[in-house]
Amino acid sequence: MRRYKTSYPISWRFMDVLEAAFALVLPRGGGRLTPYLLLTPAVLLVGTLAVGLLYIGDSSLRVLDRSTFLFSDYWTLENYQRAFSESFTATIIWRSLVGAVIVTAVTLLLAFPYAYVMVRTSSALLRKFLLVALFLPFFIGQVVRAYGWLIILGNQGIVNDALALVGVEPLRLLFNYPAVLFGLVQYMLPFGVLMLAPALTAIPEDIEAAATSLGANWVRALFHVVLPMARPGLIGAGVVVLTLSLTDFAMPAILGGGSQDFVANAIYDQFFRTSDQGFGASLTLILIAVGSMTVGLIFAVFGAGTLALGANRK
Repeated sequence: MRRYKTSYPISWRFMDVLEAAFALVLPRGGGRLTPYLLLTPAVLLVGTLAVGLLYIGDSSLRVLDRSTFLFSDYWTLENYQRAFSESFTATIIWRSLVGAVIVTAVTLLLAFPYAYVMVRTSSALLRKFLLVALFLPFFIGQVVRAYGWLIILGNQGIVNDALALVGVEPLRLLFNYPAVLFGLVQYMLPFGVLMLAPALTAIPEDIEAAATSLGANWVRALFHVVLPMARPGLIGAGVVVLTLSLTDFAMPAILGGGSQDFVANAIYDQFFRTSDQGFGASLTLILIAVGSMTVGLIFAVFGAGTLALGANRK
């Protein structure tokens, strides 16, 4: 016990005030409002996003007057009619959607064995190495990684220099569609591994051992036991990678060289280059609609996986 009040730190007094305030708001043992109070930050965040979408929706219904560069005072569907009538809109949407599907498939194909080895290996050294290699890219920004591929795959890059040593002419490895997909796979791979690792960890090794004891070899146990049980993780990882790839901006802009734009690049051009925010807003809502319908289709066909509420309840 402290003998003098002055020896009581002011920080402790401040914490006492906070404790008294929380005692008034949150009764001892909790109350009916406690869950809703805990949800307040999330509700505010989602509400802010909803308000932003309302503003985008309002802008999408207003047309830019090229003579005055002012937006119309009335609502019209002209921006959407233009978006669906111009061929470039269908081109960039199709390019983005197909690219996202390809990137998702390749990423899951590479992420599954990586996550499986990382989870199942008995070597602590190998597990640490895989974890460091997995998290290291997160310390390097996406733009920095994209410029790194410019150095490696450029006409005067490391790959072409190595090919020149064996007499091969320089190859055009950049500013094309495969280069964009390659960069996206490299960027999305850590996300896929992180989503798959918990799902594989939840599968007991005893189940694989039981399948092996019943006559199944390692390959059959993998395809008939592990993969079906890891399905929720595969779905969750696929949805995350798909949505991130569909809305990506940096890789198409840098590795595509402006010739392989995705929808996000077209939206950026409308907002910041042509100043046609109405048309850019309409492309934004079209992208949201395409992404939402794609994810809804995946959920309808395969289920929500680990993204479902109460997925582990029986």
